Amino acid sequence: MYRTIICLALLFSCCIEIFGIVGNGVFAQERENPQRPNIVFIFSDDHAVNAISAYGGPLKDVAPTPNIDRIARQGAVFLNSFCANSICGPSRATILSGKHSHANGFMRNGNKFDPGQWTFAKELQKSGYSTAVVGKWHLSSNPVGFDYWEVLPGQGNYYNPVFLQMDGSKKKVNGYVTDITTEKAIEWLDSLDKTKPFMLMCQHKAPHRTFSPALRHLGTFDEVKIPEPETLFDDYANRSRTLAGNEMEIDRHFDWAYDAKVRKNERGDVKLPAPDRYGTPEYNRMNANQRADWDAYYGPRNKEFLSEFEAGQIKGKDLVRWKYRRYMRNYLSTVKAVDESVGRVLDYLDANNLSDNTVVIYSSDQGFYLGEHGWYDKRWMFEESFRMPFVIRWPGHVQPGTRAKQLIQNIDYAPTFLEIAGLSPPNNLHGKSMVPLFSEGSEWRKSLYYAYYELGEHAVPQHFGVRTDRHKLIYFPMSTEWNLFDLEIDPNEMRSLHAEPDYESKLKELKSELNRLRVKFEAPPYPRPKANP
Repeated sequence: MYRTIICLALLFSCCIEIFGIVGNGVFAQERENPQRPNIVFIFSDDHAVNAISAYGGPLKDVAPTPNIDRIARQGAVFLNSFCANSICGPSRATILSGKHSHANGFMRNGNKFDPGQWTFAKELQKSGYSTAVVGKWHLSSNPVGFDYWEVLPGQGNYYNPVFLQMDGSKKKVNGYVTDITTEKAIEWLDSLDKTKPFMLMCQHKAPHRTFSPALRHLGTFDEVKIPEPETLFDDYANRSRTLAGNEMEIDRHFDWAYDAKVRKNERGDVKLPAPDRYGTPEYNRMNANQRADWDAYYGPRNKEFLSEFEAGQIKGKDLVRWKYRRYMRNYLSTVKAVDESVGRVLDYLDANNLSDNTVVIYSSDQGFYLGEHGWYDKRWMFEESFRMPFVIRWPGHVQPGTRAKQLIQNIDYAPTFLEIAGLSPPNNLHGKSMVPLFSEGSEWRKSLYYAYYELGEHAVPQHFGVRTDRHKLIYFPMSTEWNLFDLEIDPNEMRSLHAEPDYESKLKELKSELNRLRVKFEAPPYPRPKANP
């Protein structure tokens, strides 16, 4: 008996030592590999980099964005970030799928995103992440791969918006859409199982047309001088003849009520030049108190403008400048609420001790023209539309204050999110993970592929192109034209050099590179040109 007790004691002691060692090993492993990083992806619509002060553009002192800048200051600004297709739905599909538009099937607005295809959200959800998307979706099918979603139907509305629910119902919420989207995102964060990593996509409608500010921001930019872009009065010479046929000019195509906020019932007998096509859908959604605030601001200003216009005091280029200022004041006021939203999310992460293990990204679906080339939309492969913001904070991984110059594209977001989460992306993605760029020098791509497939919206033709760090080549298949730009000597893209003898070898080189990328990505054939372009 005594010998048996001694043996059992020795065995028990060994077990304690063994399990202690194993336990210590597990605990050490957990200390070395803490919970996988959370991901907060804050995404707006049509936010030009020139309206983000962290990018140092012409508006940085006029319209600062302190909260987006806070991400940049504590992380990195990617200075050469671009979209694959400058239009809302296709850009979102590209981000989810990591593939160019022709491969994910969502080539133009009005297509339906195939929810059965692979997305990074599905992969994160499958690996144990809590996942959510709140706000603008714009993909014509319900979100898949998300534990929770509450999204706007189509483009959504600025005032008193409706949100689609997971049970198929619709819910109208009183207030301003940017504020409401933020509140819903934070409510979801508050509801989470804190033992699991999470991925949140907080997606804003703003500052998409019709550029309708929160009522608290009306008049914010009335007393500041907004600089006029050098190309506001572009004559579209020396480039593709398709440019002159566009329908997105502040001069000829900006709507009086919809865009400039001058309603028909305010005009009396004053005859304003066309167009006036869309009415006042956002004003019509307001309650009495909201309309009172709106009218108190716009009413006297519109009365003054109409009086001066009728007296012939505002005409020609001065009329264009008036519309440009009205446009920019509304656009920048709309951005201001987005920046406040970013601050609310960052403050929430700080207050809940989540900041150290959360990757925060701010981006937008493409760029936008803020009067450059006389325009107010996107679509073209010219820089202001093609370039999109990408600002990231990841403590311990992204050096604060970094200003990265590598050519990145929204096809890269999906594989980046996967590597952040410790997962491997499928081999068939078109993008590549940016994680190596966060901490070290890395071999990276030398060129980007662009494809725009819309069928004449705003009279912008389908076009395709390639961009390197210095040059850009665009092909317009319907008119069989090539445009070549040297961005170092012509950053505003005012003169195509495709016919210049000195650029003959560069033209040949870029045509070859464009063809290489099209073969690599298995792009479909170019559309057939018109018989008489």
